Amino acid sequence: MPGSEYLEAIVLGVVQGIAEFLPISSSGHLVIISELMQQLGRSPVDPAGNLRMNVALHVGTLFSIVCVYYTDLLKLFRQPRLMLAIATATVPVVVVGLMLKDRFEAVYQTPMFVGCSLLVTAALLVVGQRLEQNKFSLDEISTARALVIGLFQALALIPGISRSGSTIAAGLLVGFRREAAATFSFFIAIPAILGAAVLTVADLNNSPLNADSSAGVLLVAMLTAFAIGWVALRLLLNFVSQGKLHWFAIYCALAGVATIGWQMVT
Repeated sequence: MPGSEYLEAIVLGVVQGIAEFLPISSSGHLVIISELMQQLGRSPVDPAGNLRMNVALHVGTLFSIVCVYYTDLLKLFRQPRLMLAIATATVPVVVVGLMLKDRFEAVYQTPMFVGCSLLVTAALLVVGQRLEQNKFSLDEISTARALVIGLFQALALIPGISRSGSTIAAGLLVGFRREAAATFSFFIAIPAILGAAVLTVADLNNSPLNADSSAGVLLVAMLTAFAIGWVALRLLLNFVSQGKLHWFAIYCALAGVATIGWQMVT
């Protein structure tokens, strides 16, 4: 039914907008939600199964970053050192993603593994906040620091490990100030999200057009992901600046334990 398609688009946009930016792992939550819906006898929530929907959701969250960091992004063209750092941090996720993405999806997309990975995310957030050095601004970034953060971003290809959480924690560990760690995390999210969208577009030739791919449904999903993503990103930046990442660590720990317990019972 058309109404249910729009409702699903809104749900997917909300999930994408929240979990893409808040350090709670969007991919992990989609695995958990999909499994829950299957057990309830409903169709699983799987935007990856509809390539056009996947692209729309990524484009929506990408615009959220551009909107929040518009002024800073314009300044990038006058900061070759920072642009080189962004490129350096992007290399690990590109290499690992191209080589191991299919293996990650085949082996690690289970609720039990996601539950364990959420505990890893919780640990990263706590360690990053406890051991932050609060020394460097983005102007003082080095290739080595950028590479370390990039390796943490590659680790987040595993469902349940948050991309934003792992990269912000890594930024704090290598000495960035809180705002600098968050800013760099979302600067390197732009090529990561854009790359994922481009790879998905490359697969569209093999994807049959279906009802879920109507322009109206995709537009609703994209706008929802953009609006919710903008709010979530602003919220996260506020939490980071106040040193409150532990609140997300508590959530990830509780969600991880609950998921593991649910899987052991079932």
